[in-house]
Amino acid sequence: RQFYMTVPLEMDDAAKIDGCGYFAIYWRILLPLIKPALAAVAIFTFMGRWNDWFGPLIYLMDEHKWPVALGLLSYQYMESIYYIKWNTLMAASVLTLIPCLLLFFLAQRIFIQGVVITGIEK
Repeated sequence: RQFYMTVPLEMDDAAKIDGCGYFAIYWRILLPLIKPALAAVAIFTFMGRWNDWFGPLIYLMDEHKWPVALGLLSYQYMESIYYIKWNTLMAASVLTLIPCLLLFFLAQRIFIQGVVITGIEK
């Protein structure tokens, strides 16, 4: 909402003068401008769900359906209390990090485009 509030109304007015309807204004003008904000929301939502521990503990009883982050946490306590295989735990942590890194690097291009588009001074 806040990002939509920063878009100047003159753009809407100019599109209306050119003959665009409401859907065309949204599709051709507002949606390309809002992509960086949508990418940020997508990244934060994915990261929040990917690293969630307490939600799955509440509603999932079967350990085979747990998310990866919760599986890593339980792996620490499956071994002996005094001995944890740190090498396998760190390797699994790196593998868990890969989807988050891929999403960030794919969305980074959209962030840069948003800076280029909105970087025009008034």
